[in-house]
Amino acid sequence: MAKAVSTRRKSEDRIDYGIILSVMLLALIGMAAIYMAVSHDTSSTSTTRALIMQALWYVIGGIGIFFVMQFDAEQLWRVAPILYGLGIFLLILVLVAYDRSVFVHTGAKSWLGFGSFTFQPSEVMKPAYILMLGRVVTNHNTKYQHSTANDWRLIGEMLLWTLPVLVLLKLQNDFGTMLVFLAIFAGVVLVSGITWKIIAPIGIGAGAIGSTAIVLVVQPWGRRILEHLGFAAYQFKRIDSWLDPSGATSTSSYQLWQSMKAIGSGQMYGRGFNNLKVTVPVRESDMAFSTIGEAFGFIGCAAVILLYFLLIYQMIRVTFDTQNEFYAYISTGVIMMFVFHIFENIGMNIGLLPLTGIPLPFISQGGSFLLADMLSVGMILSMRYHHQSYMFSQEGEEFDR
Repeated sequence: MAKAVSTRRKSEDRIDYGIILSVMLLALIGMAAIYMAVSHDTSSTSTTRALIMQALWYVIGGIGIFFVMQFDAEQLWRVAPILYGLGIFLLILVLVAYDRSVFVHTGAKSWLGFGSFTFQPSEVMKPAYILMLGRVVTNHNTKYQHSTANDWRLIGEMLLWTLPVLVLLKLQNDFGTMLVFLAIFAGVVLVSGITWKIIAPIGIGAGAIGSTAIVLVVQPWGRRILEHLGFAAYQFKRIDSWLDPSGATSTSSYQLWQSMKAIGSGQMYGRGFNNLKVTVPVRESDMAFSTIGEAFGFIGCAAVILLYFLLIYQMIRVTFDTQNEFYAYISTGVIMMFVFHIFENIGMNIGLLPLTGIPLPFISQGGSFLLADMLSVGMILSMRYHHQSYMFSQEGEEFDR
């Protein structure tokens, strides 16, 4: 009897309920936001069907979390190359078998279509890429001492596994997702132990490139240069709407302008649940934050941001508790992925950043995106789960008494 109680206690202590609770609360907010958005959508989308599909993806994601939690560090290490290879295969496959209807509306070849079912392989690639990057850095740091030459070697190894992903995303015309992978890459570089003598010049160079790009965008001659480099007309329109949201409120700036109006109309406490007056395109997905802002006002928006802060904080805490190098790079990649999504999505909803089609974690509608988020959370939970398992194996006598 005492042994059964001890086993149950061990199992409960190995699960991070704080992370699970944060995800569940965000999921409830997401379901409410989707219900309101689809209810006021002028398309033929069924509210019931939208909610059922999102709930189904939450269930699939929950199963995915439970499955990933069973993998310890050694098992994650072993499957990393396999998952990375599978992700690359899917990114190549989508270039051939992309959904034509999605391509016509968005210009992106990033969705696989099977009848009415669509799937975005780049989303599944995110956790696979994080695992592979963590393995590459850990393996390098185990073999080599940090020096300028070895740090450049590490950057080269990381780029070797990153460039194929970026090239394939470029061919899919999915610039927004490219930025997510770059954010993951940058985050892992920062914690990998690479000297600041290398990181600082790279950061300054990246800032200079960004500043130059902004100058080129606002000049006619600069835009011609960017067109030769592969920039599309819709990308220029998004930048124009960001720089001057009120300049073309009936065309290119319409989505951003309506989002800002919706959030502003919510004021402090919001209009109330399902009492939306402002029409915002794609508000069930990319513009979900505008739905929350209009319905629940500043208080609701602040509550969502606080929930994200708590989730990120708990992930950071798990990283420090486990004190495992491989786990540290995994958690860094996951945290950077979430932080970039949250910052970019909320930023573009309020006009702080250009529109990029980046959804809001656990809230925006989208099956493949939600699955990637849940699998990533599963990797973080597995860190706590197996770290505690190891601690119990060392101190088990205390619980077996």
